[in-house]
Amino acid sequence: MSMHTSLRRTAATLPSSTTTTLPSSQLQTSTSRATTFICSQCRHATLLRRPKRPYTFTQLITLSDGSVFTHRTTSPAPVYRSTRDTRNSLLWNPSSSKLMNVEEDEAGRLAAFRGRFGRGWDANAPAAETKDAASGKAGEEAAKAQAQADQEEEDNLLDLISSFGQEENQGSGKKN
Repeated sequence: MSMHTSLRRTAATLPSSTTTTLPSSQLQTSTSRATTFICSQCRHATLLRRPKRPYTFTQLITLSDGSVFTHRTTSPAPVYRSTRDTRNSLLWNPSSSKLMNVEEDEAGRLAAFRGRFGRGWDANAPAAETKDAASGKAGEEAAKAQAQADQEEEDNLLDLISSFGQEENQGSGKKN
């Protein structure tokens, strides 16, 4: 974007400072024409950004349990059927016990991942709540072993984090 400035050319007749005045019969007074440029600034209107107010449609939203409500939205679809909402999603309803251990495998992605990489990436599952009297001691021992393994893994990570940078300090100490 270029800025346009208009130029106006005016001619003015000014007496030169180097001329001499002689009798008119001998010499005419010499005059010089000086050209001056007058620059006038041209200022255009600035662009004012106005907020966008798009058209909104009335939409009928159907939840997974069959309940329906209307909503104003920019989507032109007259009806929206929700597959995941507050009724059937653990994200919206974390206290629901029936949604707690649901492991949905949409399009078989989870099965394909486990087939390729195994179950090592799965989250640690909590211990089962139901125990028999005979397996109570075995369960307690297994829980202790699991707690000890978790503690050892945490210690290994903390050792790794705390030992970072100490090799450089030991190397700089040898340079004395």
